[in-house]
Formats: sequence, C-alpha cells, structure tokens
Amino acid sequence: MAEIASDPREQEKVRLWQAANDLEPRRPMVFADPQGAWPELEAAWLELQCTDPGLHWMEGELRRRLLRHEHIPDDYPIVDLFDVPIPVTGDRYEDYGLAPRAEASPEPRGAYRIQAVIQREEDAARLRPRPIRLDPQAGQRTAELAHDLFGDQLRVRVVGKTAWRYGLTRVLVHWLGLEQMLLDLYDRPGLVHRLMAFLRDDFLAEIELLERERAISLNNQPHYICGTGGLMPTADLPAAGYQGTPRAADCICWGESQETVGVGPALFGEFVLQYQLPLLRRFGLVAYGCCEPLDHILDLLLENVPNLRWVAVSPWANRERLAERLGGRYVYVYKPNPSLICSPQPDWEGAEREIAGTLAIARGCPLHIVMKDTHTLCNEPERITRWADMARRLAEESL
Repeated sequence: MAEIASDPREQEKVRLWQAANDLEPRRPMVFADPQGAWPELEAAWLELQCTDPGLHWMEGELRRRLLRHEHIPDDYPIVDLFDVPIPVTGDRYEDYGLAPRAEASPEPRGAYRIQAVIQREEDAARLRPRPIRLDPQAGQRTAELAHDLFGDQLRVRVVGKTAWRYGLTRVLVHWLGLEQMLLDLYDRPGLVHRLMAFLRDDFLAEIELLERERAISLNNQPHYICGTGGLMPTADLPAAGYQGTPRAADCICWGESQETVGVGPALFGEFVLQYQLPLLRRFGLVAYGCCEPLDHILDLLLENVPNLRWVAVSPWANRERLAERLGGRYVYVYKPNPSLICSPQPDWEGAEREIAGTLAIARGCPLHIVMKDTHTLCNEPERITRWADMARRLAEESL
C-alpha cells in the first residue's frame, strides 16, 4: 500500500478532488462505493491471512484498499495513512432510553417496518440524552500496536470523530414510525417540535463534549467521510483561527432528511431545517442531501445554509434545474441510479446514457459522480469494475 501511495498518479487524484471541492474543477470526479456489495467483492477478491483474529480488522482495512486499487478504476486515491479511531460508547439509537422496534423481513438485508415506541405524549418523557463516553487510552494502545507492526511504512494516527451526520428525521422515524411521523406533522405538531428540539440539543451537546475532550479530527482528508457523495479534501479548511486543535468549525458535516421526501417546503422548514441549522452552522462547510430529490427545498437550503458547499442530486431529482441553480457556486454531487447495474439483468446502455446525460447537463459545475447504494451486485463483483471504468472514461472524454 505504501508503494501504491507513493505513485504520483495517486497524489494527482487528491489534487483533482481538492480542485473540484474548492470550486476550481479540472474535470468531473468519479467514485464507486460498493457499500452493501462489499461482502461479494471480498468473497471473490479478498482473503485474510493473519493467524491472530484480533488483527483481522487491520489486515482487512489494508487489503480492502488494495482490492479497491486493483478492481475499482475510479478516482479514489490510495494514501499512506492508517487511522485508528478513539472508541466511543453510548452514541446509538438505543442509548436514548427507548430502543427502536421493528418487524423485519426474513430475507437477508430485507426491508423492515418500524413499530412506534412513542405512541403517547408522555412516552417522550422517557427519552434521555445519549451517555456518550470516549476511551482515548484504548485508541492509543491500538495505534501503538499498529505502529509497531507497520509504522515504518504507513503513517498511523489516532483520530477522533470525523463523520458528522445530521439526519434528525432518521432518528425520529425510529421513534414514531414513518406513517405516524407524517401524520403527526398535522395531528400532533407540538410533539414533533418537542422531539426535534430534543435531538437538536442532544447533538449540540455531543459537539460541545467532543470539542471539550479534544476528540475531533480534521475531515477534509482524501477519504470517504460523507454520505452525500464523493471525497472532500479542500484547502478551505481548517477555518480561520485554527491553532492545531480541531473544532467543529474546522470540519465538514452532512445534513439530510430522506424521510420527509413527500413533505412540502413550508413544513420542511418548520419541522426539519430549523432544527438542523444550529448544527450545520457550527461547521466550516456543509454537504446536504442523500437519496431524496432536493428540487422543492433547494431554495430554502441555498438561502439558509451559508456554508453549503456540496449538494446531492439523486436519480429522482430534476438534474437540469439543479444544475442551473447550483452553477459553479456549489459542488453538484450526482448519484446515478444503482438499479441499472445491480438488477439481475443490468442495463449497461442505460447506465452509460445516464452518465453522459449528466455530464452534459452539469457542464460548468464542479461535479462528483458517485455510484452508491449498491446493496448487491448479484454476486458479479466485476460489475463495479465495469461501471467505474465506463464512468471514468466518460468523465475524461467530457473535457
């Protein structure tokens, strides 16, 4: 991995990502994330060799990067960093005091139906802030082990929190259920406001805790940290006043609200965005959106999120309208429809038309093309190779 990372072509990938993120793009960037299909890639192309099971996670991390380099010809760079996260407990949904309940499909990775755990107003009184606890000493011990093993070849770092996701309605639906949450916007608006304010305050308290404990790491690095899409190295962070200890203001965060895709702009602003804004405004730069089309709320985002930089353009969005509104002022993060390559009978002609069309529509925009939500490749992992090769070719031909 150290040998690959020293290749000038890998370092050029980092420079290309940074240029796009700094709104001075040199070409469209391509990222293929196997996501749910990783087990299929690993079954075909990855074999762990360590005899010590306790080291499998380190070996797996290294071998996945080598697998990616060999089989996914996109713009993901291989760098000589090995990050060891500080262990954290008490930060899950269950730690709010009301464990989510769901009726799950018997199929592997199948759908599930959420069963509300907050059915009456008084149920909300059982919620408690998450009891987040950090164990930096454990992280340091693991980093020392990694350094002893391969620290002469790779840069080993202990890192604090780098991934900041503010999809508050994702937590909310696990308390209310999706259908009931939508009805409650009309029938019990006071309850929804109460729950969203609770989530806002809990996440603000998490930021304060991590800043106080110096457990934040810069995330403008050449690796994947944000569900909106591509990689986010940028010269615009850390922010002014940075003195070596990262703050939220020196980092990138991600906001989204996929569960309110059918909610109009006024209700979205009242019940979602006003509770996200105090969080989003704590950060140096913001990415917004995931699978939800943002057409109907884009103006609200552009008007109210002053540090917005990346905007997700889902397969269901109006690509032309978003390209016109975003122009060269934001990064246009397009997510092709994964079903075109994940279905039992892939549609390669359709996949190529989709990318070529987006390249034409978004010409003049800093552009990421990000294949994700690939929950299966029908046990044909070579599909991700074919897609990445095709997308990269089209991106380079578009210049």
